[in-house]
Amino acid sequence: MITTIVRITKYGWQNFTRNAWLSTATIAVMVLALSVFLGLMMFNVMTGTIISSIENKINISVYFKASTAEDDILNVQSQLKSLPEVAVVDYVSKDQALAAFEDKHQNDPTISQAIDQLGSNPLLASLNVRAYRPNQYQVIADYLNNNSSIQPFVEKISYAQNAGIIDRLNRILDIARRGGIGLTVFMSLVAMLITFNTIRLAIYSNRESITIMRLVGGSNFFVRGQFLVEGALYGILSALVSMLLIAPIVYFISPYGTILVPEMNVWQYFVSHSLLLFFYGLLFGVALGLISSFIAVGKYLRESQA
Repeated sequence: MITTIVRITKYGWQNFTRNAWLSTATIAVMVLALSVFLGLMMFNVMTGTIISSIENKINISVYFKASTAEDDILNVQSQLKSLPEVAVVDYVSKDQALAAFEDKHQNDPTISQAIDQLGSNPLLASLNVRAYRPNQYQVIADYLNNNSSIQPFVEKISYAQNAGIIDRLNRILDIARRGGIGLTVFMSLVAMLITFNTIRLAIYSNRESITIMRLVGGSNFFVRGQFLVEGALYGILSALVSMLLIAPIVYFISPYGTILVPEMNVWQYFVSHSLLLFFYGLLFGVALGLISSFIAVGKYLRESQA
């Protein structure tokens, strides 16, 4: 068995090196497929970071009447924290709201003069509520609107103004997730089809050698094995080339990603996860080569026996 495996590996390597142009074409196709695969992985990381960043900026603001005591506001905060849909509830007092407002408009003398002329703090205390997921904000808003113990203290709830934006964002996120999954599956099928055809071409170019092997007693396992080795070699080399190809692309687009979302550094992620990405690319490439080779050789053997 060991001798057979050694011979299979030897013939697989010979097939790989003998047909230089065919091997180059096959590797080019697999590099394209692997680059798309790794690109989709990086795209999923980018979209995940963007989605998380946007979700963290969405909230419901509950503004309380000026006469509401702080203890009553803290009691409402405690009630909201008990809801399973609520992730965070931040209390913003009137003084904190004024300080933030003045800091935001410190370069606008008109607003500063208006506040000075009022002689009092016109802003209201509020609770900023953030849910675990965007589709949970409606549940929180319904709770606030239908709770008789909270309504007497509430001046307004910002969800009514933001509901349309939140709902649209929720639909966009769902479509993006489903589209990403669908695109990944579609590209995988296309890559398998292309690789299958290139392996079939490799088998066709070696059909005379295969016929001789079978005439001298070579088993189907022996014939199939060498092309499985060849397919695995395609996958290994393609994984290496695709990593080298995608690295400068990631480095180039990384600054633009940082401008879009400051929390995201694509290049840093790529460097810190390069071994893991290469491992996934290697698994995908080898599996692609093995499966395509297995199907292609099986089809050829069935046709030759017919």
